[in-house]
Amino acid sequence: MIALGIIGGYLALLLALGLFSSRLFRGTREDYMLASHSIGPYLLLMSLFGTTMTAFALVGSTGEAFRQGIGVYGMLASSSGIVHSLCFFLIGIKLWTLGRKYGYTTQIEFFRDRLGNRNIGLLLFPIIVGLVIPYLLIGVLASGSVINGVTRGAFPEVFAETGGGVPPWLASLVICCVVLIYVFFGGMRGTAWANTFQTSVFMILGIVTFVVIANGIGGQGSLLANMQSATAKVADLHPDKLTQEGISQFKFATYLLIPLSVGMFPHVFQHWLTARSAESFKLPVVAHPLFIMIVWAPCILVGVWATSATLDGVLIVPPNTPPNQELATIVKALAGDVLGGLLTAGILAAIMSSLDSQFLCIGSIFTNDIVLHHWGKERFSEKQMVLMARLFVVAVVAVTYCLSLFEPRSVFAMGIWCFSGYTGLFPLAFACLYWRRLTVAGAYASVIAMAASWIWFFTQSQFGMNRGYSVDVQLFGQELHMMPVLPITVIATVCLIAVSLVTSPPDEAHVRRFFSDAQS
Repeated sequence: MIALGIIGGYLALLLALGLFSSRLFRGTREDYMLASHSIGPYLLLMSLFGTTMTAFALVGSTGEAFRQGIGVYGMLASSSGIVHSLCFFLIGIKLWTLGRKYGYTTQIEFFRDRLGNRNIGLLLFPIIVGLVIPYLLIGVLASGSVINGVTRGAFPEVFAETGGGVPPWLASLVICCVVLIYVFFGGMRGTAWANTFQTSVFMILGIVTFVVIANGIGGQGSLLANMQSATAKVADLHPDKLTQEGISQFKFATYLLIPLSVGMFPHVFQHWLTARSAESFKLPVVAHPLFIMIVWAPCILVGVWATSATLDGVLIVPPNTPPNQELATIVKALAGDVLGGLLTAGILAAIMSSLDSQFLCIGSIFTNDIVLHHWGKERFSEKQMVLMARLFVVAVVAVTYCLSLFEPRSVFAMGIWCFSGYTGLFPLAFACLYWRRLTVAGAYASVIAMAASWIWFFTQSQFGMNRGYSVDVQLFGQELHMMPVLPITVIATVCLIAVSLVTSPPDEAHVRRFFSDAQS
């Protein structure tokens, strides 16, 4: 009950921050969706990092490290630190420049203008939203699992079916409502402020969590000694968890494509456009890799240690622990009630700092690229435009929550499939910025090929149920195992290049608008 009270207090504080930011709302569509391009370097860094560090990074990575071992860090964390910053530099700054020059609000608006085709959005909208929904489910499922895990035993009679803890469906509902309220009223400014606050919270409390768990497992006199002791226990019981031998080398290498997805995240695109100037990107480009290391390394280590951590001779996290509850289980066992509540608040901060940006982004795309583009901006007042965005956000939250009530999936596995789709769209974003010869037909072919191949592989994996699914091919007498993201991305890239080269080149006068003389 103490932990639950602390969680409730944190959520109330977050609501107050979001509602306060709404007092600065200027009543315009641009202010609601882009905070009137007023975000400086620090807020940009914290909001970008907060929106990319989802439940996938905390809850998902801990659970995956619990199952596969230390190699999970190399698969995603180390490469993400480099690739994300590279995308900020190569994609983000150029899109910000074009966005300020031509007044873009959303990602689809840029593609529509760059390709000179008003209907490309009708193809991209369902694909982008379809990939965002499982991304949202990651956060909703994880929040319910975490709160249930740390409150088990608090309500032994009322919630007996869920171990005496707050049921995941109820916890997820509360989290959805809290995020919805401050996004509904605060818009992008409220989201940026909330992300900055929450990123600070989960980074600080994440370090505290790591120290507490290490001390609880190690039982030695110093942090370093505790870490060595915890690792030694793993070496005795599960030495395979300390290597990446269980993952084929080629499959491991194909994971390196996953971080490219950040270059096509619609919510990241929208955060880029909020920057006050191009100078605001310097801090995120430099600091983002360091922040990833600070967050991912402790989560991976905790997941590995949890395989062998015991309390009174009993495993703290049994092998049959439900997916997404590994981190909550070990926090509940090794932290006191007060600290446990604070640490849980930190985990929820990471989850919610992504949900808010994604909710707002989908509402912005629907309003800007479906309603206003096809029915005309002159038909609606600024107040009506904002209301449409808000109502669509409510609808998306409702749909996402309802989907979360079905059989839960692994947060990590869902994240990989979601990111694979966005990585498959990355060639389109890169070509729009760096290849003058790209044609409308090439863009359509690339998007359709990506969607078709993604659906095919997702179906072959039993709709994500087969967590170990890989694409197997014979090459030079050797069998190679790869993640679906590689063939999806290759197919999309080949279709984009081939179709663009066999179709008529785009109008040079139109293309010149997006390329400087130096690029010519």
